Amino acid sequence: MHKYASLPPKIRDSLNVSWKEGIPAQMMVAIVDTYMVPFALFLGATVFQIGFLVAIPNLIGSISQIFAVRVVRAAGNRLPFLILGATVQAFLLLPVGAFAFLSFPGQIALLIILITAYRILGNLISTVWGSLVSDYLPPHQRGEYFGWRSRIAGTAGVFALAVAGIFLHFGKKFSAVFAFFLVFWAASFCRFLSASFLRKMADSPYELKPENDFTFFMFIRRLRESNFVKYVLYVSSITFAVQLAGPYFTVLMLRDFQFSYLLFMMIQLTGMASSFLFLPLWGKHADIIGNARILKITSLLIPTIPFLWLFSKNIFYLIIVQLYAGFVWAGFELCSANFIYDAVSPEKRVRCYGYFNLFNGIALFLGASLGGFLADRLPPLLGHSIYTLLALSGIARLLAHFALSGKFHEVREGVEKVSSLQLFFSVLGIRPLSGFNRE
Repeated sequence: MHKYASLPPKIRDSLNVSWKEGIPAQMMVAIVDTYMVPFALFLGATVFQIGFLVAIPNLIGSISQIFAVRVVRAAGNRLPFLILGATVQAFLLLPVGAFAFLSFPGQIALLIILITAYRILGNLISTVWGSLVSDYLPPHQRGEYFGWRSRIAGTAGVFALAVAGIFLHFGKKFSAVFAFFLVFWAASFCRFLSASFLRKMADSPYELKPENDFTFFMFIRRLRESNFVKYVLYVSSITFAVQLAGPYFTVLMLRDFQFSYLLFMMIQLTGMASSFLFLPLWGKHADIIGNARILKITSLLIPTIPFLWLFSKNIFYLIIVQLYAGFVWAGFELCSANFIYDAVSPEKRVRCYGYFNLFNGIALFLGASLGGFLADRLPPLLGHSIYTLLALSGIARLLAHFALSGKFHEVREGVEKVSSLQLFFSVLGIRPLSGFNRE
């Protein structure tokens, strides 16, 4: 933290607390996001219900971000909302864990309601937290700090995912009910710990200016002339195509392939670790060639991922596929977020993030819902109807890329022009681009 010595003491202390808060927060996210679908399958959820478990919380959670400014105003400021929101989120996970001991009509529906409330708070917290912490730092130090914090939090998330998977695997031999209960209560404990760190951070005034207000319909009306709106439609189309199959990889592994929780964890962990490994490299390349270039290259590779799953269910083969998937998704996800920072002025960023997430949430809802409806109704491919769904998702991803990737352009000036092959070899370290420094 010596790099921030010039900042006021309260801000330095808050930054020091912030990275510590990120560790339990990311551990909670890793546990809930990875093991919610396996938990629902354990409770007896159908594939169609799994689709709604993924789709509805994300849709309503995304819509809720439109009201982030009003929520901050109602709470008095950003930090009081963050503390309250994190605490309530932690309490919501307690009854979720207790569901392991229960069985009653409407249980999955109630689980969806609880996870929807959890997701609403999580999305609002993410938006408000980013707004607060970005105010702590001057612009030239934000990228470095957030990248450093993300690496620490990401490592903690990988650790939590692995420990929870190992615990479920061995705990299942004694009591799967008790194992799932403890895993979700551990996630709740992590969020309570996160809230305790938030209480030690400093608040800062948040000024709401009427001139930065614009409605959702005003945003949509700028489709023809707005590069950013075209970009939002592009990412949302990719999201729709991906979510046709995204939630059902878990169903394929646990139900159709009969993988143990340990094998499931290993495959999930490989993808996350691969993404974590390549994230800094994609970030450095984006500084040289721009975010749009990487988005368009990775969105051309994303359709290959579901097709690769069709060739074998061998665990070692799937681990290699996940290494590749993590590599591709690291570039796309990093640059899809960074593009917004380049394309939108700071005073409009929270609202534009809200509209971006609303489009993405609608796309996710439609994709996951349609996928859930089709999953067991499609004719089987190589013995599995979900294989057919994967192929359909791959085709939809290709169509989304070719239809919309050429509609938006890079907004940053002075980026280097390189071929796709040059970029690929540079990211792998075979032939670095000119001016690229790996230190």
